[in-house]
Amino acid sequence: MTGVEAALFWGFLLVYGIIMYWLSPRSRNAASFYRGASDSGRPVSQWSLTASVFISWIFAKSVTNAANLGAAYGVTGGLAYATYWLSIPVAGYIIYLIRTQTGATSLQDFLTSRFGRLAALGFAAAVLIRLYNEIWSNTAVVGGYFGVAGQWEYYLAAILFTAFTLAYSLKGGLRSSIFTDVIQAIVFVFFVGAVLFLIIPANDTGALLSNGDMRLDAGADLLLVAGLQIFSYPFHDPVLTDRGFVNREKTMLKSFVVAGLLGFVAVFIFSLVGVHARLNGIEAMGNAPAAVGQSLGLTALFLMSVVMMTSAGSTLDSTFTSLSKSIAVDLPQLARRASDRLPSMRLGAVVMVLFAILGNLPMFAGTDILKATTISGTMVMGLAPVFLFYRFTPWSPASFHLSFWSGVVLGILLAAGLIPQSWHIGEGAYAALLGTNAWGFLICSAGFLLPILFQKIAGPTSESRPAEGS
Repeated sequence: MTGVEAALFWGFLLVYGIIMYWLSPRSRNAASFYRGASDSGRPVSQWSLTASVFISWIFAKSVTNAANLGAAYGVTGGLAYATYWLSIPVAGYIIYLIRTQTGATSLQDFLTSRFGRLAALGFAAAVLIRLYNEIWSNTAVVGGYFGVAGQWEYYLAAILFTAFTLAYSLKGGLRSSIFTDVIQAIVFVFFVGAVLFLIIPANDTGALLSNGDMRLDAGADLLLVAGLQIFSYPFHDPVLTDRGFVNREKTMLKSFVVAGLLGFVAVFIFSLVGVHARLNGIEAMGNAPAAVGQSLGLTALFLMSVVMMTSAGSTLDSTFTSLSKSIAVDLPQLARRASDRLPSMRLGAVVMVLFAILGNLPMFAGTDILKATTISGTMVMGLAPVFLFYRFTPWSPASFHLSFWSGVVLGILLAAGLIPQSWHIGEGAYAALLGTNAWGFLICSAGFLLPILFQKIAGPTSESRPAEGS
């Protein structure tokens, strides 16, 4: 970076942090801090919730991945990654059914009532791993606009960005997160539009929108993976699911449907940055937005960095608030140590500070941000039958465990490179991932349904629900 570039980028980072802290509201009670309500108890409005869900799932790593896949596979890669955003309407509809049919106040509450406390604890572990990954995978993207891994600028930018986001998250918890999400959504949309203003005139529009092939070895395998994972992936992300319980059921469902469709469009549009790189011979080098920004000049690179900071900030503050709720509220309830009263805001604040420190450690070790999505999505594939088929049984812990842990084992085998070649589908880069998810869905579904079938054959006394409090 030249002196002018450094002043512009570091200046924006400082201004961004100060403005977000200044604008974010302060929570004055635990209901506001953990549930996002106003000080008077009013729930989040529909459009605030829509904007929050939309921008909270536009992760910095996500738009980077979308652009990288556009550079690798053209529009097929962009469509593949954008398909993950259809998870949001799926999750919204399932949560709507859970709330209206069971009266559950959280996913942990629902899982405990249907599958027992051990099931809810296993689910909580998956949630915490997911949230932990969200910290480093987003701060690392921001750091990449100030330097490369190993340079002090890279690490300092990531640390400062974490500190600024932590500061306003401590100030208002979930209320602050949702409020700033609205601002970040507006900024994100504006600057993405500005990026497209530079990209589209530089290309033939027809070529930009048609580049790529719909073949398994050209990105279509990842598109099929995303189509399978949308039925499990969203449920282990409390950044999304916590927002499914902060407003009335129908209001929530409308917000999730609109946010999901908007997210699909936004991510696909941003993937065109990568398609531009592909058409113009720009080497992505693992970060297509930064590479394209550098090729187009300082203005484009600055616009890209603003997009990344706003998307990373919205995800990071949501991650901090979800972690505080998961550990301060949900886990004590599972341990039967919580009353109806919410814990103090101080406890949630301590959780945020602790994870702000621990969550950045993998960034210093270095790792692939795409794996934070594909591997974790595979390990939780066993959640799909749990949420799709729960109405087949009022009580069946064995169903949850056979489905959920089968998925975890398959995800570990995939990460270790131990999935047999015979399971692969196609010859593309994601052949093993697709095969594991396709066969895994069938295995997990069988694991979920077999205990229910056994109950029906053996009679209602084969597995009785324990008494309350046992």
